[in-house]
Amino acid sequence: MRPADTLTIFFSSFLFILTAVNFTVIPHAEYLLLIYASLIFFQLVLVPLSELNPFLALTRDIVFPVISVIIIFDSLGLVVHRVNPQDMDYLLIRLDYLIFGGYPTLFLERFIHPLLTDLLELAYSTYYFLPVALGINLKLRGKKDDFEKALFLLLLCFYLSYIVYLLVPALGPRYAMAHLQTKELGGFLVSGPIQDLLNLLEGVKRDAFPSGHTGIALTVLFLSYRYAGKLFRWMLVPVLLLIIGTVYCRYHYVVDVIGGVLLAVVTLTSGEVYYRFWLSRCNDNKSRS
Repeated sequence: MRPADTLTIFFSSFLFILTAVNFTVIPHAEYLLLIYASLIFFQLVLVPLSELNPFLALTRDIVFPVISVIIIFDSLGLVVHRVNPQDMDYLLIRLDYLIFGGYPTLFLERFIHPLLTDLLELAYSTYYFLPVALGINLKLRGKKDDFEKALFLLLLCFYLSYIVYLLVPALGPRYAMAHLQTKELGGFLVSGPIQDLLNLLEGVKRDAFPSGHTGIALTVLFLSYRYAGKLFRWMLVPVLLLIIGTVYCRYHYVVDVIGGVLLAVVTLTSGEVYYRFWLSRCNDNKSRS
């Protein structure tokens, strides 16, 4: 069993226990328990089945991790606010003010332009494709070891961000600071449909801090630099625009972005340490056998 497999099992088990402990306050808790148990079950089953044919191997490597991340993230909408009902937007807003002497989201209103809004909304939405693009790139090039390590680090980044959402629930400036905004964030063609689609897919979750978009995008960018140089060059500008868009498009406070940078650093450093430990144990077991 690879580190990526055990990571999903461990985090699903953590959410299963958390939901069971808070069963009476979490809506549809029985439904969530079934979901988390199913994720654990299918992950365990896919480990041996993936050896049978390429389709099941692809399911284990790409399809199931993507589905797991989406399902777990969506489930947090029912869990976070019930487990920790105190929104922390006031603290994040205050930190932004102390660092910058004002409110960055309001400051950026002077730069609002429909073309810029469309561009940054498009860049922001590339977040959903960056990890998959990296995984497919490594798969097609036959870099199995690099793929498995990248998969582990990306899942670790996702799951660490979800843990912080539980500790620091926050709505983000598009909700918490809506009463202070003086300009509508309108675009020409794509920003409206993208905003509507993201609202439909993500709903209202307490997922502002840290900026998962920043953390995941930077982690993907680093892994691309290390394992896929050509892809890195293609991703560099979209990732930089994505990070700017997190604040401009009012999804995150600047302190969320700082938190996202720290998330990427913690993911890469701690994940590297664990992965080396796991490899050393695997090598020891092989030498003994």
